Amino acid sequence: MRLSKERVRHISESIVTRLQQEGQVAIVGDRKAFVEQIDHAILDELSVEDRLNAEVRQLLNAYEQDIERGHVDYQRMFTMVKTKLARERGIIL
Repeated sequence: MRLSKERVRHISESIVTRLQQEGQVAIVGDRKAFVEQIDHAILDELSVEDRLNAEVRQLLNAYEQDIERGHVDYQRMFTMVKTKLARERGIIL
């Protein structure tokens, strides 16, 4: 993930503050719980790419011998597989 959890928490706090200031949302109940929900949504969305990367690495393990022999460029293959899976699943990177 490209952002630290602390940075994501700060972003979540900022979003909630701005939504309240603009009158877009009126928080009834615990503000902290609302911030945590926003925080969770952001972290979940950011982790989609991490999970996709892990899956691509696992798929490329099947080609490990070809990669080691120099028959396949790992980075190029990684990018191609990742792009294909993202497109198939409707993931915006």
